Amino acid sequence: MTRETKIMTEQLLRLGVNIDHVATIRNARGGVHPSPLHAAHLAAKAGADGITAHLREDRRHISDADISALMAEIALPLNLEMAATAEMLEIALSHKPNACCIVPEKREELTTEGGLDVVGGKQHLSGFVGALKASGIRVSLFIDANEGQITASADIGADIIELHTGRYCELEGRARADELSRLVAGAELGAKLGLEVHAGHGLNYETVGDVAKIPQVQELNIGHFLVGEAIFVGFEASIKTMRKHMDTARGSARS
Repeated sequence: MTRETKIMTEQLLRLGVNIDHVATIRNARGGVHPSPLHAAHLAAKAGADGITAHLREDRRHISDADISALMAEIALPLNLEMAATAEMLEIALSHKPNACCIVPEKREELTTEGGLDVVGGKQHLSGFVGALKASGIRVSLFIDANEGQITASADIGADIIELHTGRYCELEGRARADELSRLVAGAELGAKLGLEVHAGHGLNYETVGDVAKIPQVQELNIGHFLVGEAIFVGFEASIKTMRKHMDTARGSARS
């Protein structure tokens, strides 16, 4: 391990907590309970470094009112996940969250199924990224750990790439090890190109450790597992346990 890698590894790894599926439970019955805003406050109390919320075209979980409430009442930085559409751009520019993470979105999907095609959508995405950055919003692109996608992300001026870990989490054995190698190589390339590297999707207590060890990764975004685990142990407890797994794997702890 080089001295530079050792320093990067020992840096505290940030945890962004995605509260989308608190809203999913609320919307299953209507009304106001459980509250995504309350979940965000609990996440902050439990040691989260940021809040992530995905405002989908069909508003299946997070609503416009949720975004307004989060912007008004939480102290943690908000990472607004959204598709690259004119409607979402207008919403982002009106709220000015800390960051916007651009994700692919298909109406029929249950969850985000893969990374954004930055190579194929370079012209459209370039203008989208430029508009957000001109308003002082940091821009993240949710992509697969693919050399072409990472290079294209840097070319269009993204600040951050979030590497899609869903495939890694679904695989086992040698296939999982190979996918981890792709994530490691992707993180190294992203950092080399001057991009801040995040990772997320599908991570749980079992799979988070090896991703947390990747020294170039500065933040993990985790949601569905934490909300599901909260049914059994409570939201704060699920976040604190995830935080412990991350810090143990990274070889650093909060003071």
